[in-house]
Amino acid sequence: MKAVILAGGLGTRLRPLTNKKPKPMLPLGKKPLLEYLIKWIRKNGVKDIVLCVSYLHETIEKYFEDGSKFGVNIEYAVSRKPLATAGQLKTAQKFIDDTFVCVYGDSLFNFSLKNMIAAHKKKKSFITMSLYEHKTSIKYGVIETKGNGKVLSWNEKPEIKSKINMGCYVMEPNILNFIPKNKPYGMDSVIKKVISKRNTVNSVLVKNGFIDVGDKKTYEKLNLEYKKLGKI
Repeated sequence: MKAVILAGGLGTRLRPLTNKKPKPMLPLGKKPLLEYLIKWIRKNGVKDIVLCVSYLHETIEKYFEDGSKFGVNIEYAVSRKPLATAGQLKTAQKFIDDTFVCVYGDSLFNFSLKNMIAAHKKKKSFITMSLYEHKTSIKYGVIETKGNGKVLSWNEKPEIKSKINMGCYVMEPNILNFIPKNKPYGMDSVIKKVISKRNTVNSVLVKNGFIDVGDKKTYEKLNLEYKKLGKI
């Protein structure tokens, strides 16, 4: 089995930090974000990795090379322009011929990928998505009313729980046939298309072990924590 890591984004939300360095290469402590992601994938038994790269891709290739120093085998799918999530995945098509893992290159994960792969195979899914239980609070009183305006209830500053996409998938190779070539295309569009064609999309719910490092505030806070912990 292979893992495809989507690592070609421009990192616009992290500028100016990404002006001269691709987002997956931003350091967390003493190592780049992408190295932690690769180690997590290897820990879960997947050692063949395809890096889909574009923006400043030479920096990534120079650091990781063929992956042997990190206990994995790395191949590179290079695009000349940003293609969004699914469009980037499409560039890895020539490397994929079996069930594979696909992850976004700007997040940290710490859950059992092995169990997710096992669930995918057991249910014979076309796609399995990892979902995270996200909690948020509304800072106002929420009022429920009838159609005629009669107030039925008042819920002060309620907490809302939602299942959000974590950006980690187990997929069958035919998913690549749903993605146009050399065109920016979002993963949401692919999933919607797959569902409309009545292919099975299942999910696993993860309550811990996910950090989206896609914005500057989150990154700087996390980097500081890693430095304090002496992460190497």
